[in-house]
Amino acid sequence: MEMKNIGFLGAGSMTEAMIEGMITRQFINPDQLVIMNRSNSHRLAELEEKYGVRTIQNAEKLLRRSNVLVLAMKPIDAAQALETIAPYLTNRHVIISVLAGITTSYIEESFQTKTPIVRAMPNTSATIGYSATAIARGTYANHEHLLYTQQLFETIGTVVQVKEEKLNAITGLSGSGPAYFYYMVECMEKAAILNGIDQETARHLIIQTITGAAKMLSETNLQATHLRERVTSPGGTTQAGLTMLEKYKYEEAITACITEARKRSEELGKILEQQNHF
Repeated sequence: MEMKNIGFLGAGSMTEAMIEGMITRQFINPDQLVIMNRSNSHRLAELEEKYGVRTIQNAEKLLRRSNVLVLAMKPIDAAQALETIAPYLTNRHVIISVLAGITTSYIEESFQTKTPIVRAMPNTSATIGYSATAIARGTYANHEHLLYTQQLFETIGTVVQVKEEKLNAITGLSGSGPAYFYYMVECMEKAAILNGIDQETARHLIIQTITGAAKMLSETNLQATHLRERVTSPGGTTQAGLTMLEKYKYEEAITACITEARKRSEELGKILEQQNHF
């Protein structure tokens, strides 16, 4: 699928992560990117100066200059944004949505066209090129649109293709996932201090431990269970620590965490679509 220009509706941190990734990986030239937001001209000027992209505050010109349109505004602003672009949208455009909780069917119903839509769920690690992104296609998107979207998001991390009904669960897993690990690091730092280790030393050791564990998982291709068993000697220190995690129902807590996040994603999606319904 040959694409010339990509337009962004929204100029927040995810937009910046995506344009930086695309430019750095030479996926597209800066002058082929057009950014628009609702009212913050200072933010547009900042992105234009930093990356050499083009900026605009006119929906008609944005759609005329873009083959692909990325919806990256706040979900609460979705209805107004979709209403603004609807008169200028055609079947020749492709929409990529990173709006949490907003379904492709809702976006499709907002238009009178059969514009292809691909929905994506990246996470905040996109800012350093390590997003775990899931993508799903809408009614009118084909394999070519999906492949193009995958290549785009591979500039900021890894990508998996899924059915759209899985995206709420993925939001709870990898979309919110970085926060779970940050919270774990907070807890480990506090535990380290209680056990006589200064915070700077603890932070260094924890970060390297997490990095090493992640690399072991990705580079050895071994299951987590196998790697855990390899470092757990019967009656040893690791076993003592794991016993306490089992005592305090660590597995149940993680399962409940992801499940509750999935349910909340479903609830928020319904609320947003009801509030934003034309």
